[in-house]
Order: sequence, then C-alpha cells, then structure tokens
Amino acid sequence: MAKNKHFTIPYRRKLQRKTDYKLRKSLLSSSSPRLVVRKSLKNISAQIIMYGEKGDKVIATATTSELKKLGWHGKNLPSAYLVGLLIGKKALKQKLSKAILDTGLARTTKGSKIYAVLKGALDSGMEIPHSKEILPSDERLEGRHIIDYHSSEEKLKKHPSASNHIELQKKFQEVKSKII
Repeated sequence: MAKNKHFTIPYRRKLQRKTDYKLRKSLLSSSSPRLVVRKSLKNISAQIIMYGEKGDKVIATATTSELKKLGWHGKNLPSAYLVGLLIGKKALKQKLSKAILDTGLARTTKGSKIYAVLKGALDSGMEIPHSKEILPSDERLEGRHIIDYHSSEEKLKKHPSASNHIELQKKFQEVKSKII
C-alpha cells in the first residue's frame, strides 16, 4: 500500500502494458484517422479508427480470417500484406485516404508483419507517413523467402506437404487480384 499522500496508482491498462497513454494522447490530438495494426499468434488484424469523445469509432476492419473467404490460408508476411491491401480498399470506399500508423505496444522491427500491413495499405492508395527503409522487400511480400526455404530437396524429403508452398506465389497473385 501507499505510505505517502503523493503516490498515485497508475491506470490498470498501463500496469498491464496494454496502453501507452502518452503516445495515445499525441495520436488523438492529431485528430486524423489511425491505422491500428495488431498481431497475435493466429491472426493479424488492421482497423481504421477515428477518435470520438464518447469512444473511438471503428470505420473499417480487415483480418486474416477474411482472407480465407478469398482462398488464402496462412499467417505469414504475404498474409499481412494482403490484410493491408484489404483494409486500404475498405478505407478508400469510406472516403478515407489518409491515416497515421498505430502499432500499440508491439515491437516494431524493420520488415516485420506490421510494416507489411502498412505496405499493403500504401499500395492500395492510402497516404500514411512512413520511412521507406522499414518496409519489407517485394520479394518477401510475395513469399519468395518461403518458397526458397521449402523448395530444398531435404525439406521435400522430410515433409512432402512442403510442395504446397511452391505454388504460394501463384496463389498470392490470384488473391491480390481479387482484392484489387
């Protein structure tokens, strides 16, 4: 317990490391829509959110589970890019072309899934401030690194199902054309 009258208990979400209130205040004071990207072990989600005094308003949402309807299965870097394309198209339908990237408390690593979502949103036509060095390469976005890894003879001997990954690039282009 606190033994001093100057001690204040931090907010619950700050204690749980779910919200960085200083960053949130600066994002909200800009009064522009936010592209909120969250990733878990099984899903990647992206939302366009507008600040409201009574609570934030979700304008558009895209997740990797939506990609299953288009014929794409997976939670890898190409999946994140496709989620970015999908959220960008949905935002443009709502007449939103500008946003600010909000990664929350996730670690931001150069070329990560979060930046793959950003690249997808940029390719769909949205304007989001960013640095070009953080975006993954086009080869990685198309899954070339996955194909190279699974196409070795050793992998094919150990895991015959790895041959399915070789057709990944064709499937990627097919789903991308459905979104665009």
